[in-house]
Amino acid sequence: MLISFKRIFRSGFEKFSRDRSSTGAALVVMTVVLFAISSLAILQGMSAFLVERLQEGVDVSAYFRDSVSEEEIFKVRQQLLDLEEVKEVEYISKEEALRRFIETYRDKDAILAPLDALGRNPMLAHLNLKARNPAEYAQIADFLAGEAFASAIASIDFHDRAPVIERLFLITAGIRAGVVAISIALSAVAVLVAFNTIRLTIYNSKEEIEIMRLVGASSWFIRGPFLVQGALVGVAASALALLLLFVLSLAVRAQFQSFTEFDIFSFLISQFFMLLLLCLAVGIGLGVFSSAIAARRYLRV
Repeated sequence: MLISFKRIFRSGFEKFSRDRSSTGAALVVMTVVLFAISSLAILQGMSAFLVERLQEGVDVSAYFRDSVSEEEIFKVRQQLLDLEEVKEVEYISKEEALRRFIETYRDKDAILAPLDALGRNPMLAHLNLKARNPAEYAQIADFLAGEAFASAIASIDFHDRAPVIERLFLITAGIRAGVVAISIALSAVAVLVAFNTIRLTIYNSKEEIEIMRLVGASSWFIRGPFLVQGALVGVAASALALLLLFVLSLAVRAQFQSFTEFDIFSFLISQFFMLLLLCLAVGIGLGVFSSAIAARRYLRV
């Protein structure tokens, strides 16, 4: 049995290295397929990054009355943090709110002049909170608008920001749905192209298989080398696809980051082993599966 395996593997390796026309065609197609699938992983990562950045740019603030102490505000903050829908809560004191206001409008004297006339700090201490999902801001706002906080909270700016939050929710949902649809469509096309290419490469060896059948070779001994060849094509294509992906990502890294703030090369480095396993699984699996189906259905082994 061990001798048979060695012969099958040696024969498959010889077919991979010597049959350059069929192997080359399958290798090129498989490399393109794995490059496309790996690129989809980048698209998924980039979409997640952009969605997160969009969500970070939106928050809801609850403003407290001047009579409310910091201790009471921190109690409310803890109650918010205990909510599953709340991602983070930032406390902004009256002094910090005034400092940020002056920093924002430092070049606009017309806006800052009334502050000097007042002679006091008109800002209110408040809590800035971010939800885990944009759709949950309404629920959080309803929680803060309850009777338990009526005497402490002066206002909640949710209704002012509701149109922006709703638009953000639609954008993020659209991005996720679009990425999933593109991934499924491209993956299906890529797999079909690779599958048919490998079937054609095996079909070109029909005469060789007929001779092997005439001399009494078993079905497994005939199929085996093609399975090994398909697996080797998958391994080689995985290496080429990842190499091409890293080279191209390094070449466009600066321009891409300046446009989207997404560091594509660093993302690939962090996801290298995941991408490697993905390419090997798809490449070897597709190569072996296509070879097995072609040998059984089209070559009548």
